[in-house]
Amino acid sequence: MQSLIQRYFGPKDFYQRTARVAIPLALQQLLSSAMGIVDTLMVSWIGMVTAVGTAAQIDTLCSMIAYGSIGGTGMFSSQFYGAKDYRNLKRVFGFSIVLGMINALFWLVVSMFFGEFILRFYMDDPQIIQNGLLYLNIAMFSFVPSCISFAFSYIYRSIQKASIPLKVSIVSMLVNAGLNYALIFGVGPFPEMGVQGAALGTVLAQCFAVAVYTIHGFITKQPFLGSFTEMFSFDRSFVMPILRKIAPLIFNETLFGFGSTLFVKAFGVLGTQAMDAYYVGNQISNVFLFVVYGYGNAISVLLGGILGQGKIEEARREGDYYCGLSAILAVVLVTAMIVFAGPMVSIFQLQDPVVIGYAEALVMVFAVKISMRLFNFMIFSVLRSGGDSKIISVLDSGIMWVIGIPLAFICVHLFKMQDIALVFLVVQLEQLVRLVIGMKRFNSGLWANDLTSLIAS
Repeated sequence: MQSLIQRYFGPKDFYQRTARVAIPLALQQLLSSAMGIVDTLMVSWIGMVTAVGTAAQIDTLCSMIAYGSIGGTGMFSSQFYGAKDYRNLKRVFGFSIVLGMINALFWLVVSMFFGEFILRFYMDDPQIIQNGLLYLNIAMFSFVPSCISFAFSYIYRSIQKASIPLKVSIVSMLVNAGLNYALIFGVGPFPEMGVQGAALGTVLAQCFAVAVYTIHGFITKQPFLGSFTEMFSFDRSFVMPILRKIAPLIFNETLFGFGSTLFVKAFGVLGTQAMDAYYVGNQISNVFLFVVYGYGNAISVLLGGILGQGKIEEARREGDYYCGLSAILAVVLVTAMIVFAGPMVSIFQLQDPVVIGYAEALVMVFAVKISMRLFNFMIFSVLRSGGDSKIISVLDSGIMWVIGIPLAFICVHLFKMQDIALVFLVVQLEQLVRLVIGMKRFNSGLWANDLTSLIAS
């Protein structure tokens, strides 16, 4: 017992270092989740939850691929920062901007020409499609600033200045909330735009965030910013090692993002009541996911810095400490979600008792999912810190497509299940399988690699 405690629970300074990075990142994620709840709450007042939620599936795909590409470059930026290689740090940031722009422009074009086809794929309801298009035709212009903002946010995390994106998120959240309310309902000089107002408010808030990041970065002379040549002069010897490492992550996030939207396709068979409940339950669970993503991103940054200094054994030892900390956080998250399920559903002022019942039950199931997702994301973050990216594709999107998605469609089409909470619970088998296989890879220690040696300074 004593040896287990020593292996999985670290010294006091370990928790202090983790908290300094994880807390700002977690709070930033919390603000993002809170903004999602505010958006959903406002559109629920005008009866547009399912329309906006369905249209947002394209944004989900764009965001997931951005996470794979820009988050993938973070493997290198955190290690270059740890090695004090600022020349390559600038180039990695420039490359992340390029990748983000390519992704955003692709989804912008897709939304312009295939928006109606995509919405019809998820929900074959003329009213939902019509309202969803009203939202999407404006919201699609947020893809570009959103990806650029994400690149700034991630580079600040990589250089362990997580408080800066937190502050930007606070201000942009307030701007978004104010604009959404004013444009949806027509407050003061603003016209009443309904669901289109929600989309326009999001676009303007994302543009505002990019402006703040850019101005602050150049004024404070951040080490990842330089001249155009310093940031965007790439050659094959620089690009190819990065692409080889991040290509599996991009592939994974593409499959995972599309797979996530297929759950919406499966659940959509259960009707608008079930989907209203699912979108509300999902937004509530996102509030608690702030711990998962803030904590996981901190792991990638901190372990990446250690590996960039060539301290392989120290990184492996701290990886075990994160495993122990994950167990504690999982218990806290599950308890909190169960206690606050009812009160949080009530703030949406849902009128249909069936939707309310579904939503409360779904929050309970999301608690089960998040407890296992915390461990899985911890494992992914550890693997990502050392560039062990190929196995992540198998663990993440591979298991989703082999187990999760088939289970969802089997439940609703073959077994004709009508209770969305029960269907969603069955689908969580994928999280359990992912956890068992992931822990085997984690314990192997093969993830601990110094990536800075792959690129010459």
